Amino acid sequence: MTSVTKVNRRGFLKAGLGTAAGLTLSFAIPEKALRAQTAGSAAYPLNGYIHIGVDDTVTLVLPKSEMGQGPVTSLSQILADELDADWTKIRTQFAPVDPKLYGPLQGTFGSMSTRTGWDPMRKAGATARAMLVATAARRWNVPVSECRTENGAVIHNGERLSYGSIAEDAAKLPAPTGIALKNAGEYKLIGKSLKRLDTPAKVNGSATFGIDAKVPGMQYAVLARCPVIGGKVASFDATKAKAVPGVKQVVEISNGVTVLADNTWNAMEGRRALEVHWDEGALANLDSPGIRKMMDEGASQPGAVARKAGDGWDALASAGKKLDAVYEAAYMSHAPMEPMNCTAHVRADGCDIWAATQIQTAARQAGAQITGLPPEKVNVHTLYLGGGFGRRGSADFIAEAVEISKAAGTPVKLTWSREDDMTHDLYRPASVTRFAGALDAEGWPAVWTTRVGCPSFQGIQNGVDRAAVEGIADIAYAIPHIQVEYNKADPGIPTTYWRSVGYSQNTFFTESFLDELAAAGGKDPLEVRRRLLAKNARMLAVLELAAEKAGWGKPLLAGHGRGIAVVNNIGSFNAQVAEVSVTEGKLRVHRMVCAVDCGQVINPAIVEAQIQSGIVYGLSAALKGGITIKNGRVEQQNFNSYEVLRIHEMPVVEVHIVPSQNAPGGIGEASTPTTAPAVANAVFAVTGKRLRRLPIRPEDLA
Repeated sequence: MTSVTKVNRRGFLKAGLGTAAGLTLSFAIPEKALRAQTAGSAAYPLNGYIHIGVDDTVTLVLPKSEMGQGPVTSLSQILADELDADWTKIRTQFAPVDPKLYGPLQGTFGSMSTRTGWDPMRKAGATARAMLVATAARRWNVPVSECRTENGAVIHNGERLSYGSIAEDAAKLPAPTGIALKNAGEYKLIGKSLKRLDTPAKVNGSATFGIDAKVPGMQYAVLARCPVIGGKVASFDATKAKAVPGVKQVVEISNGVTVLADNTWNAMEGRRALEVHWDEGALANLDSPGIRKMMDEGASQPGAVARKAGDGWDALASAGKKLDAVYEAAYMSHAPMEPMNCTAHVRADGCDIWAATQIQTAARQAGAQITGLPPEKVNVHTLYLGGGFGRRGSADFIAEAVEISKAAGTPVKLTWSREDDMTHDLYRPASVTRFAGALDAEGWPAVWTTRVGCPSFQGIQNGVDRAAVEGIADIAYAIPHIQVEYNKADPGIPTTYWRSVGYSQNTFFTESFLDELAAAGGKDPLEVRRRLLAKNARMLAVLELAAEKAGWGKPLLAGHGRGIAVVNNIGSFNAQVAEVSVTEGKLRVHRMVCAVDCGQVINPAIVEAQIQSGIVYGLSAALKGGITIKNGRVEQQNFNSYEVLRIHEMPVVEVHIVPSQNAPGGIGEASTPTTAPAVANAVFAVTGKRLRRLPIRPEDLA
């Protein structure tokens, strides 16, 4: 889009006439990862476009991904409210990768879409509205103060000018500065459960997910990868594979041997017939007990200090009543319903990638690296995602498709089977964490020490991977003496971010150990949290609300117990109370009561859906999941051995949203961390048994 622009003093907006007739505005969405890079600069990178067309449509072009978490709707809702747009005229489309327009890191991660889009969207909408009002006032030759806006039109004494009818003239005005934004009492769309914009296309089948991509002349590819993590091809014989009807080519790439055919099924049949001998590599004898031992050794010795408050170990040594415990969590697969896939077309003059990706920049970089083309010659088409959970933030599956297309000389669509997806995931790291704590003379927690043995999520700084210790090093409890240490323990299993990242296991560890300290001191778990969070108003409020709605302290059915947990992650505060029963060694979760303060709520229905989604994801991980390794191989291959919660096992979920005018927090990952500890603490309440590992196994309940 070409434009005639004027940047305001904050650098958030620029306005002009695009190649499409109408008014075009671009705006910044300053992701946390970009803020450091742009500190001290005159402007944030431009991260999106809105266009008001002469037909009255308002198109929002976003460098985001839609994987069910709702940014297509919520960001449009923010914009439309401040713009006073006609909601029925809102349209959306995904942006191409362009660092000049959208900044050096384009993607969707960390539940940041709404919280980083809140101010820019409002400013873009308010600025466009001001320009439209000024244009209408000129036409009518009346003061701007006598005009108002409503439902996509400027109004004066009964006369109306639709936005589309004045958009081109408005585009010729300079972008004003210092525009006043609406206050909460003026919102018309924000705070309402409007229907999602992406639902109709998903219901009628017109939405294109990654796995739906089709390109003229493409071949369908599957890849035979070494079953041992880190292994590679020693040799292969493609004779039988090429004899399978429909098979077109068999080519080797860096990660295995590819079979290409006229459809995916024939490609899979060709792969079954393929004869491959593998060099299994250094991890051929790796197994889960050995991994657990490595991490326990890491948690058993001094490590890099992630947090130190008070005297730490010295205070523990001189304390009276002490308590120690070892917690652990297994590797976890992301297991999205849509397995990994990518369509790529490599040519001498360029490369096109069609992908369900969370980080478009990473997809483009992978394409450029493999093809040797300049990045600007790699075009990434973002499609809908059938689940992400952090997995689609990586570009390994994209790199494979690009390499296959380059080797085959044709457009290709690479599809992973469920078994491929499960056994070649980039997993959530396993962890072993050792706690030692102490109580004061009155039985309240006074000392908290922790040593973590865990692979790295995101890289080491000063000896610490912050993601590996989040949820421990940043606990909000007012305990006088806290020390948290980290040791990297890495057996070579590929890992990446997983929904709620380090909080996913560390909140289970901390909230469970706090319950242990409460029990050792003869205290009610709720009362301990109240005392330790007395100066944290928002966290205390969700704790109180969840306890109240769950009936904490009131009688339960015989054999039932309650447990509670609370956390602040991704800018939102979340507390859950679980009600469970254990009968003949079988655990049943009956009810989950969740309170959330995510700041200003854009769309309550989306918030509720995401809380429910996070809870079922957390319950599946706590009760069903777990990746184990034997002879360097992942043992779980499909949902028969890596189970997810079934409909009949789902508890009643109650969501209670705290009204707030604070800036929005994230919501996509907010509820997952507190689910497992609330359940585990409820199990202790009813059985007296402590659950110290995830996933929970039947023998833990016996």
